[in-house]
Amino acid sequence: MNLDYRLARADDSDALIAAGKSIFDNPVDPSMLQEFLNDKRHHLFISAEGDKIVGFASGFHYVHPDKLPQLFINEVSVEESFRNQGIGAELVKRLCEYAAEHFQCGEAWIGTEVSNAAARKCYVKAGGEEDKEPFVLIEFTLNDGNDQP
Repeated sequence: MNLDYRLARADDSDALIAAGKSIFDNPVDPSMLQEFLNDKRHHLFISAEGDKIVGFASGFHYVHPDKLPQLFINEVSVEESFRNQGIGAELVKRLCEYAAEHFQCGEAWIGTEVSNAAARKCYVKAGGEEDKEPFVLIEFTLNDGNDQP
C-alpha cells in the first residue's frame, strides 16, 4: 500500500466529494468544501491511494491574547477497509507538525468519548497524552439542524 499524505488542495475537491460518506459523516457539500479550503485557519490533511481519498484529519488553529496559537483537531476519519494500519495516527501527526511549523501552534487538542477506544489509541499513537482530569462537554443548540447542507 502506497499512500500519499498531504494537505488538501482545491484540485482535491472532486475526490473529497466522491469519498463522501465513506469517510465523512454526511455527503460533502461543494460550497462548504470550498469555503473550508479557502479559509486560512482551517486545515485538512488527507491520505490518498492514487486518486481515492481514504482518510483525513481536519482542524483549525486559533489565537488568544495570552497564549501561543493552538490547533483544535476537529475530526479524524479513515475508510473502514483501511483502518488499523496507523493511517489516522499519521494524519494527526502531520496535521500537528504542519500547525507547529506554519502557525507556531504551541499545543493541539481533541476530545473523544471515553468509550471510543480506537480513537484514543490513534491519538496516543500520534504522540498525544490523555489528560488526567475529566473533561465535561457543554453543548449549545444554535439552530434546529434543518439548515444543514
